[in-house]
Amino acid sequence: MDKVTENPFKTAERNTRSNSHTALMTVTALFVTLYLVSNVMAVKVISLFGLFYFDAGTITFPFAYMLGDVLTEIWGFRTAKRVIWMTFFCNILMVVCTQIGVWLPSPDYLSETANAYNHIFTYVPRIVVGSLVGFLLGELSNAWFMEKIKQKTKGKRLWVRTIGSSAIAYWFDSLPFVLIAFAGVVSTHDLLMMIAFQYAAKLLLEAFFGTPMAYATVHALRRFIAKKS
Repeated sequence: MDKVTENPFKTAERNTRSNSHTALMTVTALFVTLYLVSNVMAVKVISLFGLFYFDAGTITFPFAYMLGDVLTEIWGFRTAKRVIWMTFFCNILMVVCTQIGVWLPSPDYLSETANAYNHIFTYVPRIVVGSLVGFLLGELSNAWFMEKIKQKTKGKRLWVRTIGSSAIAYWFDSLPFVLIAFAGVVSTHDLLMMIAFQYAAKLLLEAFFGTPMAYATVHALRRFIAKKS
């Protein structure tokens, strides 16, 4: 009996789906990791010239936004929204698990290590709430505006979508976070300065580092997804 030759078009389609699935899993893993890492880094406050103060998580945060742009650009708003909600619940899971670690007893000879752990992972409730609300509003609005701008520009000028969507979304992120976390704790002047500096720092990082990386990442992923085995 003659061997039936497999349809090359079906093989190519199957390879494309497999590559797309692999790429999506990789980007999702990096997206979730960057947000969890940003939350841990946020414990350290950085001072510039004694004038500007921001948490260390501000450095990595825009790159998570960049990956959010990549998710929306390649897989669309619906997929990006699912990943955002999954990351949201992963953030909650991290808070719950690390807080349990704070409550559990530690031997006396490891008290220094335990105190350091407790210092980092004893969360201020309003900061946790502010972070989660800011993340959810910021990322969902970023993905939504990214999709709308893509439709308006007919898929052209990726930089307009990445910077334009972030310019709007960072307000939905920075404003609720700072207000929920620090209103009534710091002066109105310092509150406004924190909002302005966080917004400007994130947007500048997005424009000069995040957007070039988005171009390179989207290009590499599209080549990988279309690659034949």
